[in-house]
Parts: sequence; C-alpha cells; structure tokens
Amino acid sequence: MMGRLKRFKPPKIVTVIGIGSTINGDLCFSGGLHVDGVIHGNVMADDDPGAALILSEQGVVEGDVNVPNVILNGNVVGDVHSSNRVELAPNARVTGTLYYKLLEMAMGAEVNGQLISSDDPAPTPVEPRKAVKSLEAEEGEKAVKPVKPSETGAIRSEAGVGIKPAGTDARDLDLPKS
Repeated sequence: MMGRLKRFKPPKIVTVIGIGSTINGDLCFSGGLHVDGVIHGNVMADDDPGAALILSEQGVVEGDVNVPNVILNGNVVGDVHSSNRVELAPNARVTGTLYYKLLEMAMGAEVNGQLISSDDPAPTPVEPRKAVKSLEAEEGEKAVKPVKPSETGAIRSEAGVGIKPAGTDARDLDLPKS
C-alpha cells in the first residue's frame, strides 16, 4: 500500500464571519476561522501551527492569506501562503500565487497564478504587475490596440502573440507559424 495521508481534521471553529458581514482591514486569528462573508484585507493566523481558515462557497477574501492550514471553496484575490496544507474544493477560485507544502485540489477548483511548493527552492523574482490605466501609451511606449477574437477564440496582440482564453486548449489556438 502506498503511503496514505491522514485526512486533515481542522481545529474547532472559534471565529465565524457570517453571510452579509464585511470586514475592512487585516484580520489576525488563532484556532479555526470560518468565513461566509467578505474580508477586504489580509488574513493571518497567530503563531499556531494548527490554525485553519475555512472559506465557504459564499466567502471572499480580497487580500493575502497567511495561514498554516487553508480550506477554500470561495474566492481569494491575493496570494495564499500556507506552511502546511491547502485544500481547494470544487468552487475554490484563487487569483494570485499559492505557496503550499501539501496541496489537495478538487476538479473544478481554479488557480489563476503560480503554484509554488514550499519544498521548492526560492522562486525566481517576478516583475510586479503594473496597473492598467488605459489603452493609451505613455510617452515613449507603443500603444496596444484592442483586437477581436478570431473564430477559434484566440486573441492576438499587435505583436502577433496568441493569448489563450480560459477553457480552451493550447492546440486550438491559431498561432503564427515560425
């Protein structure tokens, strides 16, 4: 028998952010935190290695998450840092980098960003993203013009680079031949 992992048993829920509740600002907790509402800020656990964040299907976090054990079924817009375990349920949506030691991902879960295992060596630094102000170029830059999707659903930039829309296979893209 291959090594089986024990099913993670989250700690007793000590804090609940209910449906219809909104928190504006950072949240620091210990024990278990269950979120059904919205948090506009970072979520951090105290120095408790057993601390866990459980984000329900209705839950939203707009900020970074730094918790040892994370169970997601809602939306996170920000980076997720887990020193232990991340469980992504079918409705989980992460827009940002996910740092993990152990990852369990159900079919349907999405990560729009990087997956970085904590066992990996330090990642190569990535240039920070610039906010898009408009499609007009600043002085000395080339303007980018919006383009229409081709019949295959691929989008081309002015440079001719294909951009793959979500839900398409890379082989379906109509890319230029080199």
